[in-house]
Amino acid sequence: MASNSGRSNRVEVPEAKAAMDRFKTEVASELGVNLKEGYNGDLTSREAGSIGGEMVRRMIRKQEEQMK
Repeated sequence: MASNSGRSNRVEVPEAKAAMDRFKTEVASELGVNLKEGYNGDLTSREAGSIGGEMVRRMIRKQEEQMK
């Protein structure tokens, strides 16, 4: 198995980056997290984790619906 060390946040399809950024901004807004354009290092771990966790839940839900 190939190692992905150091590349965990790389978007494989460049065109998908803008879509993922919009998705992240949408989820953050719905959760009440103030996400800025660019650097967001001032977010708490809880805030950042809630955005990522909700994104994953939605992606899994969508995939499950498509598999029905």
